[in-house]
Amino acid sequence: MAQFDIRRVSEGRLEASGALGYESAGQALPAGLALISRGQPCTIDLSRVIEADSAGLAVLVEWLATARNRGAQIRYEGIPAQILAVARISDLESLLIDSR
Repeated sequence: MAQFDIRRVSEGRLEASGALGYESAGQALPAGLALISRGQPCTIDLSRVIEADSAGLAVLVEWLATARNRGAQIRYEGIPAQILAVARISDLESLLIDSR
């Protein structure tokens, strides 16, 4: 099974690593949601994500939606090229880019 990890590295900053895709999405989604605080801005560094696919994109979109519902704002850094490519053809790229 693909390994994925997300952890808090400082106040308002999370770091994701590993594979963010179909095999890990079921674990990645709740792990990230548990770290997104109500009403707090949060930067998620994705530069250590080594592989990603459309399921990974779905996780990022769900994190954004949940953060907004919690009155928080997420900003993504180091978005993997694979996710940006899928976002581009899915017409979701601006959603991720606007979070920067």
